[in-house]
Amino acid sequence: MFDVKKEVEGIVEFIRDYYEKNHLKGVVIGISGGKDSGVVAALFSKALGKENVVGVTMPCHTPDSCRDDAKLVAEKYGFELINVDLTAAFDAFKEDFSKIGSVDPANLKNSDINLKPRLRMATNYYVAAYYSALKGGTYLVAGTSNKSELFVGYFTKGGDSTYDIGVLNDFNVEEVIRIGEYLEVPEKVLYKTPNDDLSSMTDEDKLGVKYSEIAAYMNGENVEDKARERIEKLHAGAAHKFHIPVYRRCA
Repeated sequence: MFDVKKEVEGIVEFIRDYYEKNHLKGVVIGISGGKDSGVVAALFSKALGKENVVGVTMPCHTPDSCRDDAKLVAEKYGFELINVDLTAAFDAFKEDFSKIGSVDPANLKNSDINLKPRLRMATNYYVAAYYSALKGGTYLVAGTSNKSELFVGYFTKGGDSTYDIGVLNDFNVEEVIRIGEYLEVPEKVLYKTPNDDLSSMTDEDKLGVKYSEIAAYMNGENVEDKARERIEKLHAGAAHKFHIPVYRRCA
């Protein structure tokens, strides 16, 4: 049985211990307006105090509702929320890239989707370095991926796969929601249909499988053959994301 109180207390202790042992000060969190970043923000606010949490919204051809939902989280827990609009940077990158010659837009779809989280993670680290200097102590960048996403490789290398500390990595989507309920994350954020705000598709539509099916598979439960085959295909296809091959010299 999932003991949400025990897990929340464990996460908070984990954060505090790590920060104390490494003489750290604060955290920077990319706030998308979705449940994962909302829950992570709630946990760090509880562990470090709202004064040591900085949220960052990073719109990039995304609806205003995402930023509005991020504000709900910041207002709920009282941490600072700053906005860095990446739309112009994204457009400038694409414009400059087009100068290499004839570029078929159809071949850029995946490039465009993955450029956004990479720009966002660079922004998070930029902000973290700034606040480290401003506050006189090290600010880390928190990851927001959950276990279900990680298992099927639903993340971008060099983007949301890059962070300094992760607290949801061992919890599936339903468990993240349970934690969010316990911490009273705003319902509009917590129960929002998950989507990446990158491809105009929901997570489950893009993955071709339900998060509940991924959780069941990871727990060793029976799932329909179609879902099982899809999950296994996604997991195997993402193997390159989990381990970076490094050549070791012969002698």
